[in-house]
Amino acid sequence: MVKPGLPKLVATDLDGTLVRSDDTVSAYTHEVLDRVRAAGIRVVGATGRGPRLASLTRNDIRDADFLVMAQGGWVLDQAESTYLLRSRLRGDVLGEVLTALEAEVGRLSVMVEAMEHDGSPLWGDYDPTWRYPVVVEPRTRAECCSGEVIKAFARSFTYDVDELLAVARRVVPPGVASVTQAGLDYVEICPANVDKGTGLAVVAEAVGVDPADVLVFGDMPNDLPMFAWAGWGRVAVGNAHRELLAVADEVTLTNDQDGVAAYLDRLLSR
Repeated sequence: MVKPGLPKLVATDLDGTLVRSDDTVSAYTHEVLDRVRAAGIRVVGATGRGPRLASLTRNDIRDADFLVMAQGGWVLDQAESTYLLRSRLRGDVLGEVLTALEAEVGRLSVMVEAMEHDGSPLWGDYDPTWRYPVVVEPRTRAECCSGEVIKAFARSFTYDVDELLAVARRVVPPGVASVTQAGLDYVEICPANVDKGTGLAVVAEAVGVDPADVLVFGDMPNDLPMFAWAGWGRVAVGNAHRELLAVADEVTLTNDQDGVAAYLDRLLSR
């Protein structure tokens, strides 16, 4: 059911949701988001991308007041150019999580995001299945787990990503680490109690917006926590993962059809 009025905050995932399959964001989408902001509605980009991709993220959602990054672990106030939240996972905890997973599924290909500056490399095992341009600095597992990290990516050679996520949800206690997947064939391992919902809660508190006034868009299981948190509306794009489609209030067009912009355009035109 479409609610009356307008939300006070709109948060959207980027890759697979706002960003098209060719890694671009249309001029139409930028124009609609500009009108959303002009209507007095806060705009937030909520992405799995870590701070090393901050410049790319700013370019993809130019009208964002805030960026919720690294699956909710890092929250950037764009106006102040300051982070409201910087979460890290202890290396020894990551090592324990990887050991527990490998005991169930066998050897994993692992890359670690440890550094926050723009364009910094990942550490670990270069994987040719990674679909985006990336620099990987070869490091042993022990070296990758020697200090705090922002998050880690793990891929199984025998389990598909949904199967691996099901195992991770079973064997990794939520008080130890958060696990999710964002469509990259990798399970992502983040600090405990970190997800897009907790990241958006930081933004909402900073600007005085109730979750009941928040509209969210997404496509993958990493968007489930913000769908559970937001109360104004939860919209999946047409290409979304079945888990997200199952909990969405509405389904819009696909990312390649500018589904987020089309939905917001209709909303503003009511």
